Amino acid sequence: MKPRLVTAVLCAAALLLGGCFTFQREAPRPGRTTLEAPLVTVPAVVLGNLLLVETKWDRHGPYRFLVDTGSSATLVTPELARRYAAKNPPPETMPQVRNRAARGGTALLDSAVISRLELGDARFEDVRVLVHDCRDLSTHLGLKIDGVLGFPLFRETVLTLDYGRAQLLLQPRSASPAIPPGVTIPFNNEFRTPIIPLKLGEQGIAALIDSGSDAPLSLNLAGLAADFAELPRPGGAVGTLSGDHLQYIGRWRQALRIGDYTVERPIVDVTEELSALGGGILRHFTVTFDQERNQVTFYREAPGPVVLPPRRSSGLSFTKHPAYWRVVSVVPDSPAHAAGVQGGDLVTRIDGEPVAAWNYRRFERLVAGANEIRFSFLHGNEEITRTLAVFELVP
Repeated sequence: MKPRLVTAVLCAAALLLGGCFTFQREAPRPGRTTLEAPLVTVPAVVLGNLLLVETKWDRHGPYRFLVDTGSSATLVTPELARRYAAKNPPPETMPQVRNRAARGGTALLDSAVISRLELGDARFEDVRVLVHDCRDLSTHLGLKIDGVLGFPLFRETVLTLDYGRAQLLLQPRSASPAIPPGVTIPFNNEFRTPIIPLKLGEQGIAALIDSGSDAPLSLNLAGLAADFAELPRPGGAVGTLSGDHLQYIGRWRQALRIGDYTVERPIVDVTEELSALGGGILRHFTVTFDQERNQVTFYREAPGPVVLPPRRSSGLSFTKHPAYWRVVSVVPDSPAHAAGVQGGDLVTRIDGEPVAAWNYRRFERLVAGANEIRFSFLHGNEEITRTLAVFELVP
């Protein structure tokens, strides 16, 4: 997969909303949440537009988790689920989930209860989880990923995603939590995920706050008068637990308004799912969720509106393996398409180095700054190198 299109690999998480299964309004929560300080700070890494935390509480760590407010469940690897299986789990209320896998076929995600999960000085006990093998996601990001932290995990806390300082902040629920100044918006938590009202010009939309999405704004056009400054075009395939999906990406003409904040001419990924505010926009804010009061606060230190730069692309989407990257799709009318690259082609080197040397962050930086990239393709027993121009997918 290509940079900035990782969101859906992430997970399943967003797919656990709505279509797969339904929960009661009262969401399962950790059996006990303990914060050892009035304010717990957890260092994080901003990977692309995603927030990743690393934590260590035993000799087997460190463990790495993606923080996904768009997920109605926490996912962990089978290894972690076995290691911390609760000895006397509470009555189970989370069913199995049937998913169509990206490589075809269907699979059930088992539910489980793990006895503990720690983020620095925050301890969560008897956590209900779904069990998911994160190897594909780990390969894609170039880091071993042990799970995805869903929104209900933080039900007993006030959660802050501070992208600018690359940290996660946790406070206990209280009558007066320390919340930064900014714009406070009520959210709908009926599906165990935060959904807020937004404005596109004068048109109102409801959008999920989805930190597990790498996109800026995923937009369902149903009921909207389309107003694109740059019409949507195919942007490559994204692998998800429910299969490969082709993105259509454009730029909206009018501003997106988040309370009093403005995002000028946002880049839009057209979707048939619920509209979602993803990490491509969230990373410009500090975002604080208070689930006790069902409200979220956006704060931005920089004055003026958010301006999203052009979306650059190599024209290729990949499924990554240690020894090669398989081309999933080629953007039509791109330099890669003109060079004859096809889906199924295998890339073994990038700028002369084996693909194993190129993790998510490094390749993202290459696409962001290079004018061209040399890809080595495996044809039989030979490598054939093609130099492909990087272009603006969305100006």
